[in-house]
Amino acid sequence: MLRFIFRRILLILPVLFGLTVIMFVIARVLPGDPVGLAAGPNATREEIEALAREFGLDQPILGQYWTYVSGLAQGDFGTSIFTRRPVADDLAAYLPATLELVFSALLIAIVVGIPAGLMAAIWRNRWPDYLSNILSVAAISMPRFFLGLLLQLCFAMWLMWLPLGGRFPIILEPPPGVTGFYTIDALLAGDMESFQTACRYLAMPAIAMSLSPLATILRMMRAATIEVMQQDYVTTARALGLSPRLIVFKYVLRNAISSSLTLIGLYFGWLLGGTVLVETVFDWPGVGLYATSAIVAQDFMPVVSVALVIGALFISVNIVIDLLYGVINPKVRYQ
Repeated sequence: MLRFIFRRILLILPVLFGLTVIMFVIARVLPGDPVGLAAGPNATREEIEALAREFGLDQPILGQYWTYVSGLAQGDFGTSIFTRRPVADDLAAYLPATLELVFSALLIAIVVGIPAGLMAAIWRNRWPDYLSNILSVAAISMPRFFLGLLLQLCFAMWLMWLPLGGRFPIILEPPPGVTGFYTIDALLAGDMESFQTACRYLAMPAIAMSLSPLATILRMMRAATIEVMQQDYVTTARALGLSPRLIVFKYVLRNAISSSLTLIGLYFGWLLGGTVLVETVFDWPGVGLYATSAIVAQDFMPVVSVALVIGALFISVNIVIDLLYGVINPKVRYQ
């Protein structure tokens, strides 16, 4: 098992190196003058050159890359040209909001999708199966930003059950920061009122992001369950007189869920990279809005750092998925 873990972790290094090279080169070869834009329209040539020297942009691209990688080794993501703040501080402020949104969406998709897919397979070609098929196709087909607008129109404007946008009321103090997740921090502080408020603000964007992975996980779980239920060991268990519930939850579920694990890992990266539209619609202060503002300002250091952090998180989650494969299916450890 330790060798299996070591092999998976060792694969991170070349991927992260390639990611830093690609993102850094793309950010530097794109047209535009971030220094001139940050200096302002009335800046003189001397002021622009001084600002370029301050941020090391007067060096050759190899020198800039070495400076950036050396800083990364020390936990330094550089400084934003536009805000003059360390990018690491900005990421520490914005990343927890995005992660809370992504994890909430995945939790909804997993908690609803896996049981629904299992039931659709058990009730194959009956009304629960047909209903899940219709709903999953509708969920996959609907764009997330459009679904977000519909949720705002229905639950915020018409029914007025949920807030229109944002992460927490401006007039209220958020719970003490421990993890950066308002829901978890409120529970740790024992503040149930803040927890309910944070959940109300989180509900609509999380649902808008969860429906597409929920539908895909449902369909994948249904197909995998049907395939497993046709295996010989399931037929043998039925012939031995084991109860259907025991067969489903002890033999079928464990083998069918393995195919959904890969999908969950892929959707984590897809949700991380696709939060921009949902965060824009719901005014959610995450890295999506932060990266968009940096792109508009041609502030490339935050863009590179956001891409690198998202890539590292995606790789880490897929390593966790690989480890779960090893727990569910011991044969994978020796491949």
